Amino acid sequence: MSGTEIWEFRTTAGHVSGTDLVGYHVEATDGHIGRIDRLSEEVGSAYLVVDTGPWIFGRRVLLPAGTVVQVDREGRKVHVDRSRDEIKGGPEFEPDRHGPDSALQDAYTGYYGPFYSGPFL
Repeated sequence: MSGTEIWEFRTTAGHVSGTDLVGYHVEATDGHIGRIDRLSEEVGSAYLVVDTGPWIFGRRVLLPAGTVVQVDREGRKVHVDRSRDEIKGGPEFEPDRHGPDSALQDAYTGYYGPFYSGPFL
């Protein structure tokens, strides 16, 4: 894997480009983690910013789009392929940046990329 796949929505996730996911609930493999606060669909750098609310003291987390396994538009939920602990242990999101620059993107790719479970078709 080149590492770029983690920054694109999986074709099997059901995400339709241009769909506003802000406000959708985000579900990890073992429970709710928060709501989408921001979405970027930039080619090669697509990601979600999730407001975790009280779960981890109001911290926001950035999740590369490749972690999304299912978008449930009817239920307004996004399911990701990581556990709550894996997300909590991810790289620190820096809200002053508008998106991951190359160094920060490398940190996220290094953390989330090795566990990417596809498919990316």
